[in-house]
Amino acid sequence: MKKYLSIILVLFSKFALSQELNCIVQINYQQIQGTEIRVFENMEKDIYNFLNTTKWTTDVFKNEERIESSMFITLRTRNGNNYEGTIQISSRRPVYNSSYYSTLFNHLDDKFSFMYSEFDPLEFNKNSHQGNLTSVLAFYAYILIGLDYDSFELKGGSTYLDQAQKIVNNAQGEISEGWKAFESDRNRYWLANALNDNFYAPIRDCYYNYHMKGLDIMHNNVDQGRKEVLSTLQTLSKIHEARPSSFIMKVFFNAKADEVVNIFSEALPPEKNQVAMLCTTLDPGNAQKYDKINQQ
Repeated sequence: MKKYLSIILVLFSKFALSQELNCIVQINYQQIQGTEIRVFENMEKDIYNFLNTTKWTTDVFKNEERIESSMFITLRTRNGNNYEGTIQISSRRPVYNSSYYSTLFNHLDDKFSFMYSEFDPLEFNKNSHQGNLTSVLAFYAYILIGLDYDSFELKGGSTYLDQAQKIVNNAQGEISEGWKAFESDRNRYWLANALNDNFYAPIRDCYYNYHMKGLDIMHNNVDQGRKEVLSTLQTLSKIHEARPSSFIMKVFFNAKADEVVNIFSEALPPEKNQVAMLCTTLDPGNAQKYDKINQQ
């Protein structure tokens, strides 16, 4: 039997339209043997409902305003009710007056371990760490919301990125990895830390300027939109010069590298060369992608 689940559930509750997330949940359990499929179906359904029915903000969203996102979970091991694997989180936002969606966040968290018991409710408390599963899910829910708000208003997501930081603080006693500074320089601790650190403010500003002043005006003036995107990317040079290969820069370009290539593929040669050199410096891991800008 095929060991892969992919559901997009429709919420029938009258309250669903006010929720912030429209999050697809997928669980790949190919590596887990000897477990009834029903367990994974219920796990997927519970996670989906937790993400999409929890009220994360005080704002009211129309159905079409909900944040398009996904969480793809790959389970590697199971020991009783304890699971270990990875979680890939992504989100996107619409570009004004177009059918195009721009990726805001695309991140793989490879330290995802949690306890799950069928039929037990998934509980989350903003003020305390009640379990690794709901804390990780809530952490990324606030990251997605915070970055989405940032893309529409300058530092508009501060409240929600601060809440993600509080979840990290509450989880310092958790034995599962991903929450502590000394474990890695590329985990949840450092993601929340960077997004709440004034030193990395240009990244936060970039989410706004790149989208609102760049992509969102391209329906009316493509050249000006490209110019604004390039100008915005140039503001990240200060971060690179002080802290090259910083985690938050990698997170940003993991979401944006392909898009930058597409945006500048039809630019004039001087602009192509300028953005290719800049992005190769800022994001050397994707240098081969940026080479394509001048080849097109």
